[in-house]
Amino acid sequence: MRISIIGCGYLGTVHAACMAKLGHDVVGIDVDADKIDRLSKGRAPFFEPGLDELLTSLQATGRLSFTTDISIAAGSTAHFICVGTPQKRGENAADLRHVDAAFASLLQYLDAGDVVVGKSTVPVGTAAGLADILAERQPEAHLVWNPEFLREGHAIEDTLHPDRFVYGVPGGDEDHRAVAVMDEVYAASIALDTPRMVTDYATAELVKTAANSFLATKISFINAMAEVCEAAGADVTRLADAIGLDERIGRHFLNAGIGFGGGCLPKDIRAFMARAGELGADQALTFLREVDAINMRRRTRVVELTREFCGGTLLGLRVAVLGAAFKPESDDVRDSPALSVAAQLQLQGADVTVTDPRALTNAARRFPELNLEPDLDACLANAEVVLLLTEWEEYRQLDPHLVGRLVSAKRILDGRNVLDADKWRTAGWAYRGLGRPNA
Repeated sequence: MRISIIGCGYLGTVHAACMAKLGHDVVGIDVDADKIDRLSKGRAPFFEPGLDELLTSLQATGRLSFTTDISIAAGSTAHFICVGTPQKRGENAADLRHVDAAFASLLQYLDAGDVVVGKSTVPVGTAAGLADILAERQPEAHLVWNPEFLREGHAIEDTLHPDRFVYGVPGGDEDHRAVAVMDEVYAASIALDTPRMVTDYATAELVKTAANSFLATKISFINAMAEVCEAAGADVTRLADAIGLDERIGRHFLNAGIGFGGGCLPKDIRAFMARAGELGADQALTFLREVDAINMRRRTRVVELTREFCGGTLLGLRVAVLGAAFKPESDDVRDSPALSVAAQLQLQGADVTVTDPRALTNAARRFPELNLEPDLDACLANAEVVLLLTEWEEYRQLDPHLVGRLVSAKRILDGRNVLDADKWRTAGWAYRGLGRPNA
């Protein structure tokens, strides 16, 4: 099938590459000429494991290309809208300007029988509005809403081997023309018995925001329990293990730490609250305000713990921060808890140095005032306290004896609770975890 991808950011680039990998003839389209130039040379504008290699190999086959010319979309059967929906400045609501612009640009190139596929995360009700416009301009084309469920660092696998497909079509009609087209697009995965659901537009739109809200709630719940554990002298990691054995709860997303960040969870739960308010259902999601508040409070808590851990003052304290990305295997620093903590420490007088395997270039754009050091040993040199804030594997595997030779004081605050506390204490370190006993 010939497929066009409108928007070559994180979602669009990964989707374009994976659709070509599945054997389709794919063109990725974006208004950013520099981005298109990079992609045409096999270089993604962000880090995702394995993506550059995939882009290079697929462009060599001729099945994948990139352009700024929207007219190239003409002749494709399926057109995926993969543009961003950031949070509006000064508001909680999602900014749909990019979705509206992409849709409007595409309209004149649609033919009868074409399927427009919305993958962007949008407020419920968006698809119905776009479908009305489509019915006026090209009544023989179809709109389907097909939410994405990518995890940064695992996006290729999540696209090629997803845990489910959701198609939103008018009335949730299994016999709708768009369903057959989508089944053809994803035929390889469907052949592997990947679950597939056909729903109405509103349900499909709610799937992503509801899922993200649930995950955010689970993370904030265990972080709230970490606060209780600190007050009671309990161990939140053992608590999570115990309640995670309950099959109704499960262990996933019960890792206490400094909270979630990135470009999806924070803005998606805020947009969900805003949209619920517009629909008159704001009382149904008031709990998400506390979820958001708990998450943001974790960052302040780490700053407070650092001060307490180091004798009651941050002035002049040499702090080594391990991690800038909001999660490992990513260079994404949007709403990064690690950078937020580093910036707060610096504002309160600490001498902060931040390192990260991938995210320092992006960190420099967002926090140019921070001291960023690509060399891990140089970051650790003469530090009076080490903060592990992004759980990159190389930080999880650090040798406390070797690190101890670099720092001036053996103090480590494990902001992700991923280190072996006994191992570090045996090596002479003062270790602090979040929600874990001090000794």
